[in-house]
Amino acid sequence: MTVYDRPFGRYFEDFEPGDVYRHWPGKTVTEYDDHLFCMITMNHHPLHTNAWFAEHETVQGRNVVVGNLVYSLVLGMSVPDVSGSCIANLEVETLQHRFPTFHGDTIYAETKVLEKVPSSSKPDRGVVTVETKAFNQRGEEVCYFRRKLMVWKTADAPARRRPYGEDVWS
Repeated sequence: MTVYDRPFGRYFEDFEPGDVYRHWPGKTVTEYDDHLFCMITMNHHPLHTNAWFAEHETVQGRNVVVGNLVYSLVLGMSVPDVSGSCIANLEVETLQHRFPTFHGDTIYAETKVLEKVPSSSKPDRGVVTVETKAFNQRGEEVCYFRRKLMVWKTADAPARRRPYGEDVWS
């Protein structure tokens, strides 16, 4: 029998500047997703929640998905490939919404490694800089952000444990 642990994030040595991670799967953003996010975050702007207002009183002529939902969705899409093993997200240097996202659009994302620097004060970790781009089903870049994260070096990373024994399949 072979046991497979799903990779979730990367360690410092795994990152190479220039590498690109294509995140999978994409996500279709529904009207419900947008309205729920707006209500949870108390963003009640009618551009996002009122179809008549959006159609008659906005440049876009229809509801636009709130930008923080798009960003949060894309950041979440990158976690299994990028930051699932990180110690901390240190900063978001840049966040840009290049095209609007509409209800029914499907978002896909990719992340490129820009730089990695070993920590000068703690030898068990380093800082990695990445940029992430999100595209809709028409190939338009709807979101871009650049961020820094602190990651473990492989030898120093805490073990992934489970709250039960190894003998569950015996």
